[in-house]
Amino acid sequence: MVVQANTPLGHRGEPWFEDGNIVLLVVDTDSDTTVAFKVHRGVLARHSEIFQSMFEIPSPTLENVEMADGCQVVRMHDRPTELSALIRALYDGASFLHRGIEDFYNVAGILRLATKYFVAHLRREAIKYLLEIWPHTIQGHDRFIERAVRAPLVGDLTYPYVHPLHVLNLARETHVNIILPSVLYFLSLYDLADLLRADHPKLLVKHPSQPSSQMSPRDVKDYTLMYQHRLQIVLDFIRKGCSGREPANTCQSTTGRCQKGFIRLGTRLSQSWVPRIGPLHYMVQAVDHLGEDQDICAQCRRSFKHDTLRLRDKLWAGLPAVLGLPSWEELEKSDMAT
Repeated sequence: MVVQANTPLGHRGEPWFEDGNIVLLVVDTDSDTTVAFKVHRGVLARHSEIFQSMFEIPSPTLENVEMADGCQVVRMHDRPTELSALIRALYDGASFLHRGIEDFYNVAGILRLATKYFVAHLRREAIKYLLEIWPHTIQGHDRFIERAVRAPLVGDLTYPYVHPLHVLNLARETHVNIILPSVLYFLSLYDLADLLRADHPKLLVKHPSQPSSQMSPRDVKDYTLMYQHRLQIVLDFIRKGCSGREPANTCQSTTGRCQKGFIRLGTRLSQSWVPRIGPLHYMVQAVDHLGEDQDICAQCRRSFKHDTLRLRDKLWAGLPAVLGLPSWEELEKSDMAT
């Protein structure tokens, strides 16, 4: 006996292809309604072995084969908005943008299901999107800061519009490790008490694809490690990289002006830094400030810039190790190969 399941027209999802040969049914838990997607078995199956096994045609002699609109029914256990986004991406290709927080939720849904159903190319594209904002290179970090300074508000939210805690929880959920160091670096700029309250406006935006707003015990630990590491970078740079810096071997000053200039820079930085400061950007600001100090010779200014930029590269390269992770290169190889 074949059991027919009638799907109300009002609950047809997007996409719905009249010439489709399989119907996917999913329950929207928010409204307790069923949403149906009529698609082509072969289109989805060619992208995923999981789909291929799910869509195997049952024997016509089997009982209780659920049908709708003349097609076999497969019941899914996903969010309708995310399943819709995944299907449309499989048909039309993914389009990931940076216009506002809605764009993050779109990629979150696709990444979540691309991981679940082993759609490797969509997973890689989603990870590349995340890396454009949450970088794995020092150059990407600098572009992030520049965008954050220049980008206008969108819906009263500052760039990058999404809270790093949501990005962190999405990364944990989908096993994307390459963005963890930079996300936790930027997350460490937030006060822990505020994070535990989870009342930041970016965390209060409601969306079906919203990741958790709570910090796990593991991430409280990683946050603490990154927070302490970040502060230590600042203090070491002020004390050793500035106040305790010796003039260059080619210093052109014979009156000790350069030495005094470095001490002056260190004093100024020690009086202006705050716990929420980002040390990598702070170093660039120090280089710019010293470049304007004509009391320090050109050779010492040039040497300071060279050493500071090299230190930034070294610190960035060591960021994954703070969390006990392998190098950036190994993380990229692992995540982008899936």
